[in-house]
Amino acid sequence: MGYSVIAVKNDIITLKEIDVLKLPTKVDNYGRLYLIHQKITELVKLHKPHEMAIEAPFFGKNVQSMLKLGRAQGVAIAAAMNHDVPVTEYSPRRIKQSITGNGNADKEQVWKMLQTIIGIDEKPKYFDATDALSVAVCHYFSEGLLIPKATGPKKKKSASSWEQFASDNPGRVG
Repeated sequence: MGYSVIAVKNDIITLKEIDVLKLPTKVDNYGRLYLIHQKITELVKLHKPHEMAIEAPFFGKNVQSMLKLGRAQGVAIAAAMNHDVPVTEYSPRRIKQSITGNGNADKEQVWKMLQTIIGIDEKPKYFDATDALSVAVCHYFSEGLLIPKATGPKKKKSASSWEQFASDNPGRVG
């Protein structure tokens, strides 16, 4: 399970924490759910977030995997809500669209754009962590109605039209 915490001040995004929770294979499913709950609770207590965003489940071929993922997401959501942290879900396509301008972007493309937006160099060891960061940044863009520039400080703009977005963000349209 990837997770990240960002802070935003004056429209500048700062990465506070990014990592993955590796769940031990020798622990049963209920034990893993407990570990997820503990981790989210720990993050909420440490960082005191105003909001949490999570990637909505995607439909795969394996029903058992979907059930396990849904339970894990439910536990994470419940842990946040237990501490009065509101939660918003975003589809994988919407996340990719908000970061890269392309809803079909691959993980490497998303990572490269996150590097540009946030100004970080060191690539995390796992894409689960960068996926979590992309959800956080997507939430910030969505909630703040911000359209980021590929370089320079972020400015508040209304999402008036695709033409305006393309004109203002040539590095994100391809």
